[in-house]
Amino acid sequence: MTVHLEVAEGVGTVRLDRPPMNALDIATQDRLRELAEELTHRADVRAVVLWGGEKVFAAGADIKEMRDMDHPAMIARSRSLQDAFTAVARIPKPVVAAVTGYALGGGCELALCADFRIAADNAKLGQPEILLGLIPGAGGTQRLPRLIGPSKAKDLIFTGRQVKADEALAIGLVDRVVPAAEVYEQAHAWAARLAAGPAIALRAAKESVDTGLETDIDTGLAIERNWFAGLFATEDREIGMRSFVEDGPGKAKFV
Repeated sequence: MTVHLEVAEGVGTVRLDRPPMNALDIATQDRLRELAEELTHRADVRAVVLWGGEKVFAAGADIKEMRDMDHPAMIARSRSLQDAFTAVARIPKPVVAAVTGYALGGGCELALCADFRIAADNAKLGQPEILLGLIPGAGGTQRLPRLIGPSKAKDLIFTGRQVKADEALAIGLVDRVVPAAEVYEQAHAWAARLAAGPAIALRAAKESVDTGLETDIDTGLAIERNWFAGLFATEDREIGMRSFVEDGPGKAKFV
């Protein structure tokens, strides 16, 4: 297997394992989709970490594999490529990417599928597809501008340049930069903290934000309103409000 899943403390770690650079070949893409679907339904997993190991997150697609594909072959494959990444983006639980080393091309696009990105101080991110006469094909032209804005996204996509961790933080491509040795530890801690939270409310929050960004404000408000009212039917809402009244904020133990 080129991708492994380990579960601890309610956190599922999706570990890319295809040395030396975690190139995202077809088998790896398909495995990511399978694990995303599994994580969506597993009750014992309440948050997710995407990790490529201590040296590299993912240096992109397998160019040698793609080089042998012609136009009809890529027409047949491109939807499956996007579907794999979309499955990760739609995991209805908090997802954090622990980015070490290179996150380029498909690697950057995989990090974009997370809700939060913690990067090593030696990380480099980018969308270098233009240097191959291509454009990003796993969601980069859509998720990147939604995250950092169209102008900054076009800079990275048009030039294919790589950005170091400090610039990635400045433009909003990553959310935190830490020493390389601490990336996974901090990512797991972030995920574990949310794994102890109210699972249905977290799902509602993620879906409201993500779906709302794709629609007009009135539709987005309707999505929020429906989720907000629906959460009043949950046990976690009862626990949270009772704890707030009796013990003060931030002390609820959710089920």
